Amino acid sequence: MPDSSRPRLLPMTPRQQLRAPRKARRLTHLVLGLLILGVGVGLFVRAGLGLSPWDVLHQGISTRLPLSFGTVIVLLGLTILLLWIPMKQWPGLGTVANTFAVGPVADLTISVMPEIHGIGWQLAAMAAATVLAALGTGLYIGAQFSGGPRDGLMTGLHFKTGLSVRLIRTVMELTALGAGWLLGGVVGIGTAVFALSVGPLTQFFFRYTVVDIERR
Repeated sequence: MPDSSRPRLLPMTPRQQLRAPRKARRLTHLVLGLLILGVGVGLFVRAGLGLSPWDVLHQGISTRLPLSFGTVIVLLGLTILLLWIPMKQWPGLGTVANTFAVGPVADLTISVMPEIHGIGWQLAAMAAATVLAALGTGLYIGAQFSGGPRDGLMTGLHFKTGLSVRLIRTVMELTALGAGWLLGGVVGIGTAVFALSVGPLTQFFFRYTVVDIERR
C-alpha cells in the first residue's frame, strides 16, 4: 500500500506549476537536481564502463543516420515530447531547464574530470554516477515543474497506468538499451547496472525529494 502521508507528484499544467506554493524550495530542488544529474551523466561517461541505456540508443541511431550524437539526442527528445500529448502531459519549466542545463553540465564535468584508470576506481565512479543520476532526477522532478522529455514520459505513464515509477523507469531503460544495442550502440557493464538500478533508486529518492504542495 502506498504511504498517503508522503508528498506525491501531481499532474499539473505549466500555469498550475508556476502558481503552486513553495516556489523557493521547488526552484532549489529544480536547479540542484539538474546540476547533480548533469554531473552524474558526465561522471558515468568518464567511468568508461559503457553508456547509459538512452545514450546507447542515441549512439546506435547516430551510426545509422548522417546525424551527430547530440543532434540525435535533441531530435529523439522532441519525438518523445509528441508522446506526451495523448497522456495530457504538459512541458513546463523543468522541461525547458532539463533541455538546456543537463548537457552543458555534463560537458563541463567531462572537461574538468581526468580519465579514470583502474577497474576499482571505474566501478566506484560508475556506482557514484548512477546514484547521482537517480538523486538528481528525484530532485528536479520532485520540484513539480514537469520533467524532461524522457522523464516526463515516465511520469505520464505513471499517472496514466498507476504503475510505480520504479517499474516504468526500468522498462523504459531496458527498451532503450535493447533498441540501441540492435542498432549498434556500445554496451558495457555500466549499461546493465544503470538500467537495472536507476529506477529503484529514483523511486527511493522520491520519498525525500518530492515537494509537498498540497499542505500549506
